[in-house]
Amino acid sequence: MVQDSLLTDPNSDKTLEHRSEIGRGYALDMPRGPRSKVTLYHRGTPIKQANLADKSERRVFVVELMQKGVNQSHLAKTLKLSRQTLHNYRESYQRFGLEGLLHGYNPDRSISRETQRRLHVEQRRPGSKARELEKMRRQQREQAPQTGEADLGAPHYELQEPPVEALVSEVADKPEEAATTPAAVPEELPYAEDHQGQPTRYAGVFILLFPLLSQWRWLPRICSLFGDGWRLFMVFLLMSALNIRSIEQLKHIRRDEAGKILGLGRLPSLPKIWEWFYTAAQKQRSGRLLDGFFQDQLQRGLVCGLLWFTDGHLLPYTGREKVHYSYHTQRRMPVAGQTNLVTCDERGRIVRFEIQEGKGDLRGGIVDIGEYGRQQLGVAPIQVFDREGHGVDFFARLVNQRIPFITWEKHADTQRLMGLGAERFTHTLELNGKTYQILEEEKSIHHQWLDEAGEEQEHRFNLRRIVLWNQSSNRRASGLCWDDGRELELEMIARGILSRWGASENTFKHIQERHPYHYHPGFGVQISEDQEIANPRCKELATQIQSIETRLGRCRKQLCNTQPRYNKDGTLRANCKHQRLQQEIRELETQQKQLRDEKAGLAERIDVNQLQDYRSFQKIDNEGKNLFDFVTTSVWNARRQLIDWLADVYPKESDRVDLFYAILHSHGWIRSDPNEVVVRLEPLQQPRRRYAQEQLCRKLTGLGAKIPGGKWLRIEVGESPL
Repeated sequence: MVQDSLLTDPNSDKTLEHRSEIGRGYALDMPRGPRSKVTLYHRGTPIKQANLADKSERRVFVVELMQKGVNQSHLAKTLKLSRQTLHNYRESYQRFGLEGLLHGYNPDRSISRETQRRLHVEQRRPGSKARELEKMRRQQREQAPQTGEADLGAPHYELQEPPVEALVSEVADKPEEAATTPAAVPEELPYAEDHQGQPTRYAGVFILLFPLLSQWRWLPRICSLFGDGWRLFMVFLLMSALNIRSIEQLKHIRRDEAGKILGLGRLPSLPKIWEWFYTAAQKQRSGRLLDGFFQDQLQRGLVCGLLWFTDGHLLPYTGREKVHYSYHTQRRMPVAGQTNLVTCDERGRIVRFEIQEGKGDLRGGIVDIGEYGRQQLGVAPIQVFDREGHGVDFFARLVNQRIPFITWEKHADTQRLMGLGAERFTHTLELNGKTYQILEEEKSIHHQWLDEAGEEQEHRFNLRRIVLWNQSSNRRASGLCWDDGRELELEMIARGILSRWGASENTFKHIQERHPYHYHPGFGVQISEDQEIANPRCKELATQIQSIETRLGRCRKQLCNTQPRYNKDGTLRANCKHQRLQQEIRELETQQKQLRDEKAGLAERIDVNQLQDYRSFQKIDNEGKNLFDFVTTSVWNARRQLIDWLADVYPKESDRVDLFYAILHSHGWIRSDPNEVVVRLEPLQQPRRRYAQEQLCRKLTGLGAKIPGGKWLRIEVGESPL
């Protein structure tokens, strides 16, 4: 029986009896009706089978057929479905994703329908999707005469998301189109859905929108560049606020409650969020977004311009592609990845960041950020960096370009510092519960180098040396400063050094604990422009030279312990051990000299394309990472501003940060009407904390924050309005 069925002609009359053509060369074979197993044929060849008795499988199968462009009238007639049902399937997947299409379906047939509804009540959308889609179509028809556009049908969507590598490479081939693309206009505005008081456990996230909208002009900037892409940035805002480490972890979020507080109506499924991400990433506008954001917050005085702290942070890469190596400071070893150069002000706000390949160029980044600050502020901020930037040549470069700096002194003479008399420490500084004694000295720098013509040049300048004496640990260290004649106070220089490292570090150490700083959504790669590596032949020759040097040392040691042998007539005995060692030493020295000459004639670095057994380096595309870090930076700076506002009503400094996060994680209720969006937070239990919470909410409401579309934002503290 099985052999006969396999040998049956697919085009025989018996086989074609139950086959129905649906266009584009596709046909359905349903021998037992439209609610049984079906075989899909393409130009007479079977390509897929499906069980139409399963509602979930039937919906996915129908959407796939519509994506293939089949005749929808023939498809509806063959499957005994209405055209409206087909449209609902298509738009449900388009608007609500795959989970919205399946509608909380549980394939476990052993569970009753009532049990399934009870288990999936949190995942199901309220009401009927057909009525919701009908309302959306009516709104589109009403808006069509005003915009001159009509809903001509849903766009084409695939059930599986394309890889980010394809999107990045597609846009990377056409950079000029991304630069000349006009500003996008969102079709769907935030908080467009009106509703009465709805409970939400994410109400505290709402406090971040007030400083972002009123001071950083956050949403208007995003909407002008990404249009409806603002929805993705609101999702990233939730992740940054609640320390959600990846998009996949959003599956644990209550979608209705999170969607209401973010102005999305309902948080969609993960495939839909990834679709938003790919759509925003392929526009290649993160550079324009970041440049405008960094420049605007400087010009509006939202970050300070006196002391700028710059440091590099490892962004590890665990993929299979070959990329350049960065350096893991804690593990003290090279690690595949990138380096994120972050610059912060003295209050811990992020001024600017830049992701560089491999280990990155900290010194070049410091010079660039110094020139950037001079262009934006008219005067170069004082750059503070760690010992990695220490070097006479780099100090001379900063002095020549008139960029003031503060740094630790590397290779300081510890014995000399401990030998300084206590009477020389004339200043006292208290920072973070520790007391420091300070003195100032002068250090002369003499820098010599050869110019292009081979002539020797020199540069002499003086630096201010600051010696710090920690009274609690009785340890001393020194720092260097060049202030470009600004005559900075000694305490300010010492505070600038101590505000960056150790127990007093204020930004770089804590940002990774509170935010998903290392998260990189979507890894796309392309060929790197930097294909140079250390010449492997030089390394091989160096190994051989070292091996010969070891053998030479062994032979010379044996030669010292060996005496020459003579014959009875006084002539040197032929082939004695002393003579053999001398001959071996001469041969090794000749061989070593040849290897050294060969090594001297080779280039230290070569391009990997010149080698046969090496793969080309790939460059990680940071478009998605820049979008995510833009939100993380915004949330971090807004956090610093909100904590400063709490200082006016909550004097306990050690508990102020915890109070902020207690408010940020508060539950509450949200109400939206045509004029305003109102959020009410549950009051905190302690009276002092509740008072600070109420005063902060009054402060935020008084900022007059307004979202695109004209709705005002208001936040308050109180009991349940339900």
